[in-house]
Order: sequence, then C-alpha cells, then structure tokens
Amino acid sequence: MIELLQVSKSFMGRTETVHALQATDLQIPKGKVYGLLGFSGAGKSTLLRLINRLEEPTTGIVRIAGQDLTGLSQAALRHARQQVGMIFQQFNLLSSRTALENVAFSLEIAGLPTAQRQVRAREALASVGLSDKERAYPAQLSGGQKQRVAIARALATEPKILLCDEATSALDPHTALSILRLLKQLNKDRGMTMVMVTHDIKVASYLCEHAVILEKGKVVDRIDMGQPAPQSLLGKFFFETAKGWTDQTVLPQEDA
Repeated sequence: MIELLQVSKSFMGRTETVHALQATDLQIPKGKVYGLLGFSGAGKSTLLRLINRLEEPTTGIVRIAGQDLTGLSQAALRHARQQVGMIFQQFNLLSSRTALENVAFSLEIAGLPTAQRQVRAREALASVGLSDKERAYPAQLSGGQKQRVAIARALATEPKILLCDEATSALDPHTALSILRLLKQLNKDRGMTMVMVTHDIKVASYLCEHAVILEKGKVVDRIDMGQPAPQSLLGKFFFETAKGWTDQTVLPQEDA
C-alpha cells in the first residue's frame, strides 16, 4: 500500500510561496490502478513525484509497504526506489542508444552485471511486444513504440509500483488506447500497483478503479469508478465528458 499522511509541497516563487499541494491524506491499495485527475496546475504531477521522493515533501509522511520514505538516507532511498518504476509523457529515451540499450540503462544504474542486464532488458522488451525492435534507435520508432520502450525500461527493474505521468497524452487516440490496454494487462498479469496522472476522465474510466480529483493543490473529490458520478461540480464535469466513450477501436498493428 502507498500512504500519504498530511503531505504538502510548497515552492518559493518570485514574490510569494506557491502551495503546489496542500496537506493531503491518501491511501492507494496494493495491486490497484489509481487515478490522479485534474486540470493543468492542479498538483497531480507534484503528488505523483512525492510518492518516490523525486520531490521532497514540505510536510507529512510518505510510506510504501509500511516503510517511511521521508526519513531515508539517499543510499537507502535509491534502494527503495528500485520497487517503483516511472513513465512520462515525453518518453525520455536516450537518442544515441538502441531500444535494448535504453531498457538496459535502468539496470546499469542499479548495478547489475552486463550479462544479466541483457537478459532482463530482452525480457522486458518482449513483455511489451517489441522483441523485433531491439536494435532500433528512438528516431526509428513510432510514438507508441517509444512509450512501450519507456514502459519496458520501467519494468526491467521488476518494480511493484508503476507511476505514470500523463503517459498517453502525447499520443494519438488509437496509439493511446493500445498503451492503456498494455498497462491494464500488466496490472492483471503482475498485480502491479499503478498510479496514473491524467487530465482525461476517459483514460481514468478505462484504466482506474479509484481516483481523486485535485484542484489548486487540494483533493476535492474521491471516486470509485464503478459507482455513480461524484457530487462535486468538478467531479460532475469530468464524468460528463466521459459519457459514450468505449473500448471499441480497432488499432493498426504498426502503432502498437
């Protein structure tokens, strides 16, 4: 389980303090897919980055599987982060490395021997359907393929948690849906806990079981995706935009 207890984050602006996330309590059950919804600037990405201490909390406690991350040394934090993978909107692949080398890079940082890195990287690429793209460079890959390489890189360290920061927003709708299907399958097959940042309720309704809606750094609604629409005005707005969206799109193989 992921637990945030009265976690907040503030930044110093030019003339005033910016409260990116106000005191927040959150519990994300093990093995579930959890959504962080809201418009741009709501605090979604800040909250996500606080989970693995890419951002340091101003106040509060972050726990993963009962371990308090906020009190860890940098060495202990690096070890704890091995159970947390992360994928981003812009893929963040190294242009001078092949798909296989990009995936192996996370294992290189983790200190695995070269032979073991190669095996694990190949297994990770196979798990996202890209065994035939090992030697391809990012410039030779489609947007969907780049995101699959990024997912494989995150999976290579065998994390228990996957953090997804707008992972499909840079993709066309067909390709985005193929990535969502992949993430759903990974959750089903591996029991992996996933936290998905998105401004799109359609993405959350397809993938997530539970979600919170953030506005101006505050949680304004908590949603069980299988239940009736939420009561807040912002929650109702998000749910209205999701009406009629279904998983009926036939995806071209080259975008997979």
